[in-house]
Amino acid sequence: MNEDRETRLRNNAAGIDKKDRNDELGDFTTSRRVVPISLLAAVIGLVCAFVALALLRLIGLFTNLFYFGRWNMTMVSPVGNHLGVYGVFVPIAGALIIGVMARYGSERIRGHGIPEAIEAILLNGSRIEPKVAILKPLSSAISIGSGGPFGAEGPIIMTGGAVGSMIAQLFHLTSAERKTLLVAGAAGGMSATFASPVAAVLLAVELLLFEWKPRSVVPVALASAVAAVVRRYLLGFGPLFPVPIHPLFIGPEGLLGCALVGLLAGALSALLTLSVYAAEDSFQRLKIHWMWWPAIGGLAIGLGGLIFPQALGVGYDTIAALLQGNVARGVILGVLLVKWFIWAVSLGSGTSGGVLAPLLMMGGALGGLEAMFLPNEGAGFWPLISMGAILGGTMRSPFTSIIFAFELTHDANVLLPLLISSIMAHGFTVLTLRRSILTEKVARRGYHLSREYAVDPLEILFVREVMRTKVAVLPSASTLGGIWHALRLDHRQEQRLLPVVSAEGQLVGVLTRGDISQRMEQDGDAVRGLPIGDLARASAAEAYPDEPLRVVVYRMAETGCTRMPVLERTTRKFLGLLSLNDLLKARSRHLEEERRRERTLKFRLFSPKERNPEETQSQGA
Repeated sequence: MNEDRETRLRNNAAGIDKKDRNDELGDFTTSRRVVPISLLAAVIGLVCAFVALALLRLIGLFTNLFYFGRWNMTMVSPVGNHLGVYGVFVPIAGALIIGVMARYGSERIRGHGIPEAIEAILLNGSRIEPKVAILKPLSSAISIGSGGPFGAEGPIIMTGGAVGSMIAQLFHLTSAERKTLLVAGAAGGMSATFASPVAAVLLAVELLLFEWKPRSVVPVALASAVAAVVRRYLLGFGPLFPVPIHPLFIGPEGLLGCALVGLLAGALSALLTLSVYAAEDSFQRLKIHWMWWPAIGGLAIGLGGLIFPQALGVGYDTIAALLQGNVARGVILGVLLVKWFIWAVSLGSGTSGGVLAPLLMMGGALGGLEAMFLPNEGAGFWPLISMGAILGGTMRSPFTSIIFAFELTHDANVLLPLLISSIMAHGFTVLTLRRSILTEKVARRGYHLSREYAVDPLEILFVREVMRTKVAVLPSASTLGGIWHALRLDHRQEQRLLPVVSAEGQLVGVLTRGDISQRMEQDGDAVRGLPIGDLARASAAEAYPDEPLRVVVYRMAETGCTRMPVLERTTRKFLGLLSLNDLLKARSRHLEEERRRERTLKFRLFSPKERNPEETQSQGA
């Protein structure tokens, strides 16, 4: 009876413990710490809306100063200036200013912004120098205002990230929390610039956060939402590029056309990426200091602008015209050829500017060509689909490209065509290029970046599934001399950590073979009769069967112990051992799932003449 009662009590205790553990193991690991971080993110989103306004006003100011000689902050296009051949020198002058700013101010202002933000997150503990927050938008405004064929999104992402990082550095935060606030600033800046709050969050997840966790997504989304709300009072409502409403269903021929558009956009994305880094490699071979490279890129811009003025600047007016479907064939070819050339050369030279707007422009031009032979689905349909596809292929962020195209136009009917084309372009570039235009620069600086998201096998496997139960244990009542003699006869010596257990199976402590040998060599016969339990020391780290392996890995990293006993929580009964090698079993299982191929469902075809054996027996009976 007493034994039955003890068994019931033990089972009840185990059941309560199991229930408590189930309560602890939730879907997410977010704590209440997300609340103050979200409040800081909201403030950052508010600030970044004004930063985006300032950047757009600066671009307008420098464009007016460089090309029209007037003090005006209205966004204008360089097209229509009366400089004639002297307009060739405007991009060169702007590039010289940027080269000086980069050399004597901060080299971080070079490039299109997103790789620099990625590098700050991965390598610098999400810390960005305050001067970058000033120099980056100023240099980008000079670059774009002097005719640079760039967009404002890369600079605003870097600038917003710098603002978020600076605010985060004013508080006692972890590196992970600083990363969240840096990305919140980047998302807030993009949301305010393009009136695209959802796409900004997706871009943050696909390119900057490197995780999908509520602890980071919630603050970033809040910052993006606040920036979008404030933008409505500063810059007005979207869409940035209104389009005619397209049909809800375009038929099989149209959907096949979307697949073709995706493949062609993927091919163009690969060529664009290769051309940018081919230009960069060419500049690397020059014998002059990199400060002068942007001036050479500026010369290419000036000559391209002389041939085709629409290639200069951000090109929002050309994008809008492409989406309306009223662009001449000559303009389409000019965008594809001239814009491509000056964009690749100038970006490869290391000047400051973004890539989204040029990609939209070239994608729209490709769609304009495709509209000549694809089914007519309405004005601007194929340029819009091609724009989304080119973003999905070049940036390797298909969901960002889909939602971004929708938020720029507010045309919900194109979501399905965008899904097909963007995924096709994404798949094409993933199979043909190892890295995207954004991550190639990070890789060239000697770092590797993986953008695949998956559940870690260590998160879903428990200790009980990989621990070793067939292990040698030392009875606490046995003598040191007897144990030492037994260990000397054991030639395998595979198990280095030796648990010491009581008669009831509870863990008393742990020893190593070295501990026993050292004590015997020091004291010899004087300690032969010493109970082994008196020599055992407490384990520095312990594991429990209901813990995920991720928790144990962190415990090993904190304590430096790569071997630990596994115990029942309530009774502290010894169950087995867990080592670093055992944790590799989880990785091995995952590797087998990835590589092992087998057919688990098999069909057997019966001929009409075959009969069931049971039917044959019944007929014979």
